[in-house]
Amino acid sequence: MSKLNCCSRADLDQEEQEKQPMTADGDRPPEAPPEGREEVDAEKNGSVKLKILDEAEETFTGLNKEELLRVAGTPGWVRTRWALLLVFWLGWLGMLVGAVLILLQAPRCRELPATSWWNQGPLYQIGNIHAFTDTHNLKGVEQKMTSLSQLKVKGLVVGPIHVAPPDEAISLRFEEISPEAGNLEQFKGVIQAARRKGISVVLDLTPNYQGSSGHWFSINSVTNVAERLKSALVFWLNQGVDGVQLSGVEQLASTVPALWADIRAIVQNGTERGGSERLLLGVTESSSADRVSALLSSTEVDLLISKVLTAGGPEPARYAHTVQRLYSNHTQTKLAWNLGGRDDGHLASLVPPAHVKLYQLLLLTLPGTPVFSYGDEIGLMDGAPKMTLWTDLNPDVSSLCFFCLQEDQTDRLSLRNFFRSVSELRGKQRSLLHGDFLLLSNSSSSLAYLRVWDQNDRYLAAFNWGPEEEAVLQTSEAVLPRHAAVALSTNSSALPAGSSVDLTELRLGPGQAALIKLPHTG
Repeated sequence: MSKLNCCSRADLDQEEQEKQPMTADGDRPPEAPPEGREEVDAEKNGSVKLKILDEAEETFTGLNKEELLRVAGTPGWVRTRWALLLVFWLGWLGMLVGAVLILLQAPRCRELPATSWWNQGPLYQIGNIHAFTDTHNLKGVEQKMTSLSQLKVKGLVVGPIHVAPPDEAISLRFEEISPEAGNLEQFKGVIQAARRKGISVVLDLTPNYQGSSGHWFSINSVTNVAERLKSALVFWLNQGVDGVQLSGVEQLASTVPALWADIRAIVQNGTERGGSERLLLGVTESSSADRVSALLSSTEVDLLISKVLTAGGPEPARYAHTVQRLYSNHTQTKLAWNLGGRDDGHLASLVPPAHVKLYQLLLLTLPGTPVFSYGDEIGLMDGAPKMTLWTDLNPDVSSLCFFCLQEDQTDRLSLRNFFRSVSELRGKQRSLLHGDFLLLSNSSSSLAYLRVWDQNDRYLAAFNWGPEEEAVLQTSEAVLPRHAAVALSTNSSALPAGSSVDLTELRLGPGQAALIKLPHTG
């Protein structure tokens, strides 16, 4: 018994010692023996160490459906959901209001004007079939359609080609093509080839085009000729022509107004082809801006070719007055600009040869439809040899003009390339196509104006007719920047495309013109 008590006391003393902290040399507890060793020691000491296992940690698996439904229905979560929903819709509404405000404050695009096909590019007159083609007939016109398309023309004015012996009204036959010009099948071929290139065909039906007694013969014959013209119009419109040109329209409109109204209705209202647009193109000998303006209103033609730019010499101040007068009285869709024609001759015969490019730029940048005669794009002069340059009108072609010297050939190619570049630019830029016209400056030898349309690039056209002196154009306008880049010029070595110019003091050499691009800055 005493022995058992002795062992128990010894065990208790040992346990007390294990509970005491280590001191001095025994500052840290003895290292725990390995698991196997601990068990052996325990067995040797006669005691059994029990290891109490912790409860295994439970894995959180989330709430089940019933629990979620219970939580979702609590007042706190209901308020939270409504708050988030309200924030979402307020944010969406705010963005919507912001977008509307941006649209309302942004500058609105200007509505494009109503235009017709003849407002989209130059008209090209072929009054002399023999001079224009190698074949001497309408077949040659058909063969040159690709070359004409390269010039970006929108309409061909062909003829007159009908049978009309000079000053013989009784022998007039509107519906028959003169054998010298070709035949009806060839003319239909011209129309079809033009359509494939997006070009319209206008037929000149001026009655007495080869005579000297007036375009409508005598006063006594006007009524009879006008009656015959009505049936001829129906015939040619049904053949596919897109319009008719008539010279001396003022005489017809004033002498037989009822018949003139019928003629206008036949052309402008269309015939069996569904009423598509037809051009009634008038020609007058008048050179007065006021008279031409009055005729535009009284005759109600779609376009009127006149001599407002032909009469007199190169007078920029008169040009400015004429353009301003007509532009202020009519929409530019009614205006036509030309120099020369079938009766007046070619452009290069009416102006100095060095100014041909200048006038090309002028006609192609004025507000309205530019009208050219065949050969004006290459500086062809009256009485010049036949235009055999029409082989291809390609820079690689060996001969652009059958009888031309190499120097002449180079000059003609340069003129044609310039015409093509300006015509192409005009067709692409709204400011040049139907933009507003703003006169900036004019003097006895210079002229400058601005073409601008809404939020598009603007173009400034500047001209110097001076033969020797340099022109300094003062174009200080609030709407103009200080500097701008040259788009095209008649002298690319003096003013190369892309070069910068000072618009407050624009300098042009003698006989020089330039088209300057002013980017829209928004």
